[in-house]
Amino acid sequence: MESAADQISDKHQPKWEGKACAEVAGCKAEQVWPLLEDFFGLNKWFPTLTTCLPVEGVSGQPGCIRYCAGFKTHANSGDVIMNWTKQKLLSIDPDELTFSYSIIDGNVGFNSYVSTVKVLPTLEGCSIEWRYEVEPVEGWTLGDLDSFIGSGLQVMAKRMEAALKADVVLEDEATLEVPVCQHTNPQC
Repeated sequence: MESAADQISDKHQPKWEGKACAEVAGCKAEQVWPLLEDFFGLNKWFPTLTTCLPVEGVSGQPGCIRYCAGFKTHANSGDVIMNWTKQKLLSIDPDELTFSYSIIDGNVGFNSYVSTVKVLPTLEGCSIEWRYEVEPVEGWTLGDLDSFIGSGLQVMAKRMEAALKADVVLEDEATLEVPVCQHTNPQC
């Protein structure tokens, strides 16, 4: 049994801090930014997140709140629990391609969670950097959180890359003039 002193010292553990990065190859930072800037559209990109709904405010404006649900974590991998959070956009800077948000409510145990997401240009395209800090989470390790956010960000980057490349192909196809074959030669 923990003593009262042990319980108090647990509450004063330093916050966990982490960072995840993912490359978005062949896509410019200015192309990726609008996908992230859509604060109410996270479910389009984050794996297993089935719901992302506006609760308050206008997407992309500080103070707006989104409700996110349906994501799975290691803590309930075998359980049938609907994970959910309410997240508040704290700041956004389209010139610096960055925003910060906090989790203000939820059932996943993320207390005092604050995150900053930034898009950075690279030689091959861009990368997304996701920095976060949170009070230690019951049933988790920092490694669990690093893995959850890191693997989720990798999937997000791949989905964004595929969507942007498909969009470029569609735009290119729309402007192409397709020659009409005047004979039945299959090589035409």
